Amino acid sequence: MERLRQRADFLAAATGAKAPVAGFVLQARLRSDEGPPRVGFTVSKKVGNAVERNRVRRRLRELIRLTADGRVRSGHDYVMVGRRGALTVPFGRMIEDFATALGRVHAGRKARDPAASRANAAATTAAKA
Repeated sequence: MERLRQRADFLAAATGAKAPVAGFVLQARLRSDEGPPRVGFTVSKKVGNAVERNRVRRRLRELIRLTADGRVRSGHDYVMVGRRGALTVPFGRMIEDFATALGRVHAGRKARDPAASRANAAATTAAKA
């Protein structure tokens, strides 16, 4: 497993599937090659000061180190976007959330379109009436 280091790779992964959970957002993108999986970590200043951001980053790195073998797929880029909740969520729950998030991004679910959701809700309501 390799690390993502270039900004372009992070931006490319942001265009892929996303799976938000309590402590982080997992972003994944299928690359055009079949190389080893690559993982990147990012934590914005909104999360807290440098000490808190580094603590979140360390927890995310440890999460990947312990659970990623056999779960992440070759030819994919993954980005873990740390959230403030990662400071307080129990590590066991973060492991469960990571497995859930991986399943969601590999299932190929796309982000919901709020306009489409409203249109479907209006059509359903009209059909019931």
